[in-house]
Amino acid sequence: MGGVPGWPVAFRGSAAVAAGLVTWDVLRGPRYLRILPDTYVDARGGEPDFALRSHAAYRYVEGRGALALHSAAEVLGASCGRPDGPAEVFVWADRQLRHPGLTVRHTHPGPDDLVEVGSVLVTSPRRTAYDLARRGGLVQRVTAVDALANAHGFEPGELLRFAAQHPGTRGNRDVPKVLALADRRAGSPMESRLRMVIVLGGLPRPEVQWVVQDEVARRALWLDLAYPEHRIGIEYDGSVHTAPDAVLHDIARHTALLDKGWRVYRYTKHDVLDRPDRIVDQLRRALARAT
Repeated sequence: MGGVPGWPVAFRGSAAVAAGLVTWDVLRGPRYLRILPDTYVDARGGEPDFALRSHAAYRYVEGRGALALHSAAEVLGASCGRPDGPAEVFVWADRQLRHPGLTVRHTHPGPDDLVEVGSVLVTSPRRTAYDLARRGGLVQRVTAVDALANAHGFEPGELLRFAAQHPGTRGNRDVPKVLALADRRAGSPMESRLRMVIVLGGLPRPEVQWVVQDEVARRALWLDLAYPEHRIGIEYDGSVHTAPDAVLHDIARHTALLDKGWRVYRYTKHDVLDRPDRIVDQLRRALARAT
């Protein structure tokens, strides 16, 4: 509309004013929020979330950079960063660019490493996964690779070519370890974190997205994680499971699994983030009883 990129969600104020879409007085009013120099978002939706702040960051660096790392993953449909984290960009045409609340890395990916999503330039899914596989803690790295590989249908091992192409890059030597732990079948970042609690706790690596056939009901029952030989299932229950219909569905599903001889251990974000040792202890006892 009006030829202004991002209007009216996240846009450059000067471009919107020049196009006659808004005045400076309106931009300074309550309807819009300035979150970067000459960069505004619609304030009527409340505090800008990570996705909106990432879109605004791109408008700020447009023509001289692209979204990268967790901001790129967000736009690529593989959200795996902190909701309150800074937007992240790669910039190549302005070596001095800095701004609070924005993580800027001065690098220039090759043309094959950039894609356009809508009207936003971002690092490609594989390049984004490789970059995130080199930064942060081990669990955070694996979770990011899982999310991008799941959303874009590639095997984590494909990223080894990036490691070979960028010897000596910071964090590069850890990439093979990250990829060995990653799994594109992971259904969510918290499922990935639960799997990492188990593996880093010294337990055998569980199967991911294991299917149990319910012949009576003629349906498949999917388990987030499983030790099939022991009929032990492991589930991450996020907020979606608290909806009334979901609760009823889970009860029926859980009963069907019990009827088939499965023991299912269900965990929430509080277990994964605050009580990982208890998860490991419980599953270790379950495996011992099953042998």
